[in-house]
Amino acid sequence: MIDLYYAPTPNGWKISIMLEEAEMEYKVIPVNLGAGDQFKPEFLKISPNNRMPVIVDSDGPGGEEISVFESGAILMYLGEKSGKFFPQSDKERIRVLEWLFWQIGGLGPMAGQVSHFVNYAPNFPGDHTYSEKRYKNEYDRLLGVMNMVLEERDFLAGEYSIADMACFP
Repeated sequence: MIDLYYAPTPNGWKISIMLEEAEMEYKVIPVNLGAGDQFKPEFLKISPNNRMPVIVDSDGPGGEEISVFESGAILMYLGEKSGKFFPQSDKERIRVLEWLFWQIGGLGPMAGQVSHFVNYAPNFPGDHTYSEKRYKNEYDRLLGVMNMVLEERDFLAGEYSIADMACFP
């Protein structure tokens, strides 16, 4: 059984999409970010960066319990465990990893920065115009890259994969 420590954010959605698509048995354990659940000692034991999502698999490698944090690592783990949406042939696997890391290192963080400067920065003194414009422009550029690829094929890496699940939310 997999325990999914979850809050309804894009990173949380990625993992719930994968678990559903792979038809894996799991239990949702809500993480109340507003109440600070992510800073509790018991949560930090499984997610030392105090971020969700995180999973705890009671039937991990060798039948032993394992916790996995960071959405990309979780998607890779679940793909390998289920044998779904994460190809094993070298060429296809590399394509999936390229797009997964593209999302983790670019699209996701830029979307988060845009959201921050649009939704939260106006509550603080100072001119945030430059920052908002910079992150919006980079986010739009990244969406353009993704759109260009998806004009020629249905899925980022060629077939439906964890890369698409990472980018969708």
